[in-house]
Amino acid sequence: MMYSKKVMEHFMRPHNQGKIKNPDGIGIVGNPKCGDIMRMYIKVGKNNKNEEMIKDIKFETLGCGAAIATSSATTDMAKGKTFKEALEIDRNVVADELGGLPPIKMHCSNLAADALRRAIEDYNNKKKKNVK
Repeated sequence: MMYSKKVMEHFMRPHNQGKIKNPDGIGIVGNPKCGDIMRMYIKVGKNNKNEEMIKDIKFETLGCGAAIATSSATTDMAKGKTFKEALEIDRNVVADELGGLPPIKMHCSNLAADALRRAIEDYNNKKKKNVK
């Protein structure tokens, strides 16, 4: 199984790895079959159009090289994006960004996109509770 140069770069030197203190949203996903577990943390801000956007994003991933690479690439793509733009990041967008993934590793890009989605959902759910 061969990984692209970009997958290897993100695996060897992951971007945005770590934890955000007091995150606005957390997305946690896992795949029991392969054992990969991902946590994605977001901090929310507003852009110059006063739209909510991802001001900062970090991840913690326990998993294979592809899982770490897709987490890293997903955070790069989501940072600075509005929620609408970030929610357009799906498994195919992540795989394309990395120059492709072996078919057996495509589920990893799904996990990263799902973790991002869950972090945004978590933020929105917390916000609704605080509005009451």
